[in-house]
Amino acid sequence: MNIITPTADGSNTLYNETIGEHYHSKHGALQESKHVFIDAGLKFASANQAEISILEVGFGTGLNFILSFEYCAANNLNLSYTSIEAFPLTTDIIKQTGYAAYVPEEIWTEFFSNYQEALKAPQKLTPHCTLEIPHTTLAEYRSDNQFDLIYYDAFSVQHQPEMWSDEIIAHACSFLKPRGTFVTYAITGKLKRALKACGFTIEKLPGAPGKREMLRAVKMEG
Repeated sequence: MNIITPTADGSNTLYNETIGEHYHSKHGALQESKHVFIDAGLKFASANQAEISILEVGFGTGLNFILSFEYCAANNLNLSYTSIEAFPLTTDIIKQTGYAAYVPEEIWTEFFSNYQEALKAPQKLTPHCTLEIPHTTLAEYRSDNQFDLIYYDAFSVQHQPEMWSDEIIAHACSFLKPRGTFVTYAITGKLKRALKACGFTIEKLPGAPGKREMLRAVKMEG
């Protein structure tokens, strides 16, 4: 069961009773998504590009997607967005988040009206934005596509340790292009070692409110 929960910046998140954790930071769902995934991830990875492909681990409420969709639309970027989600939320729960207030109406409408179909097959929301939400686990995910950017937004290692094993991190990173970017809200010694073993350079960045640091990593060529 998922329970709508207000966060410190006024935006809502969900509490997942099965996992025992919130989908977003209690210190601010909206500001965490913007800080970690848009500012540290998308803006960095899309510099000097006309298009970007993103693989997200954990679609959840769709907040990272709608913010990415908005940013790309405003900056004339073609967006191809694939987000793995083993336990997709209902449209009713997604509507209850109130996230429609944070993006232009047309962005929300295109997302919300195509959400259910995107769980089955890629959907062209606009001529410049495609959304696909494979209804599967990361371990079972297979694709020939290579992505520019990974949003790693799984639940925390304390509540979902299997999502942070060396093997699953390596599997996720196998879908990233050389010079591609991996970004996440978390930073641990184990995660840094796993990424270095996969040929990444690691960068520690200031975290979103409530977290001292976060991680960004770039996949080296060769």
